[in-house]
Amino acid sequence: MTPFELRDYQQQVVEELRHSYATGHRSPLVAMPTGAGKTAVFSYISLQSAAKQKRTLILVHRKELLLQASRSLDRLGVRHGLIASGFSWMPYPTQVASVQTLVRRLDRLDWEPELIVVDEAHHVVPDNTWGKVLSAYPRSRVLGVTATPCRTDGRGLGDVFDDLIIGPTIAELTERGFLCPTKIYAPPIQADLTGVRMRAGDYAKDQLAQAMDKPVIVGDAIDHYRRLCPGVPAIGFCASVEIAQKVAVEFSSAGFKAASLDGTLDSATRSHLIDDLGSGRIQVLTSCEIVSEGTDIPVVTAALLLRPTQSLGLYLQQVGRVLRPAPGKSHALILDHVGNVMRHGLPEADREWTLEGEKRRSRKGESEEKPETVRQCPKCFCAHAPQPTCPNCGHRYVVEARRLEEVRGELIELDKAAIARQRKEEQAKAQTLEELIELGRKRGYKPGWAQRYWKARQSKRQQWGQAHG
Repeated sequence: MTPFELRDYQQQVVEELRHSYATGHRSPLVAMPTGAGKTAVFSYISLQSAAKQKRTLILVHRKELLLQASRSLDRLGVRHGLIASGFSWMPYPTQVASVQTLVRRLDRLDWEPELIVVDEAHHVVPDNTWGKVLSAYPRSRVLGVTATPCRTDGRGLGDVFDDLIIGPTIAELTERGFLCPTKIYAPPIQADLTGVRMRAGDYAKDQLAQAMDKPVIVGDAIDHYRRLCPGVPAIGFCASVEIAQKVAVEFSSAGFKAASLDGTLDSATRSHLIDDLGSGRIQVLTSCEIVSEGTDIPVVTAALLLRPTQSLGLYLQQVGRVLRPAPGKSHALILDHVGNVMRHGLPEADREWTLEGEKRRSRKGESEEKPETVRQCPKCFCAHAPQPTCPNCGHRYVVEARRLEEVRGELIELDKAAIARQRKEEQAKAQTLEELIELGRKRGYKPGWAQRYWKARQSKRQQWGQAHG
């Protein structure tokens, strides 16, 4: 892929954005999974704006994300300034700004953007730092980008954004090779969360840290890492900075190269540690929140989940760190010691995103039977989509007799390769867009899948025609 080319689904998102603005929307939100290339999309849009001499502001909340966006713009040849501590003002049409720095300079900055791109847009609330920046420029169009269009407290983002553009799903990107398939292990949970209160939609951090600060939990994490993936690059997501530091010390004592990363470290040290993880000088990097968002290290193979969370967004951000493909990386490994996979579902599960937020939970006493979305093997603790046998160890599940009272026939092991061939044959038989839409409907795909697949097919046919014309 040349620096000026987008993948077909990225181009589709750009076209949907143009349509959104053309139909009167002022602040659309783009939802694309981690690893789908959100930075590539908004960098391309910035390139188009810069060519027209339009002023674009890209808003980020960490130094690492600021430099990441800057590098992406450099690859596209977009000259830009950086609004952050330690950088001087450069009068270019495109600016990448730290939201914390920009909000302090609003009263003395004589510059107004025509388009504001908000990275990790799920953080925006009308009255927080991001919201203050947006309200300072009421005439600007806004573009939000995020992998998880939901807030921790379950509130929607409709008070900031007025349109939602859904990109491809994790399952679709995995099927096309843009993301890695996952292997998930969920060992027995050692933490006792009894008495840990909820605060702003998630576990209270102070009480959670106390519940998770147990030697048996850390020891279990080290044992499973040693048994399942010794030495592979891994990120450990912990409940507090102090626990992250303790976990790193224990991994080091167990013979692994480990370090801890937190916000008290200067940006140069943080960047050095992240580079060390990517190069193999560090095998396990632990953190509380710093590497949950935006950290792009494709070689990282394992996610060690050591922080229980009720936040679907935080869970998906964490597991998303290991989904990017890399040479020699056949799959991403998730070791879930806190029940997050069973709580929120598999990373590749289909999810319905809206701007309205999560549906209200049932009131106490109301029964709400949910379909089984994750099955856990009692033999090897592999967590996977429901099927008759464990895909990891072959354990065959015993089905309760009451569930078979009206069932005839014999359960057989699923052949993933055969299923994949069948799906491709079905797609090949769908010769029109209408037939693809109907196929997507039967499979339960979102409406955009058929359009993306059709566009990719037409593009391939056009390329073939040009090559053989």
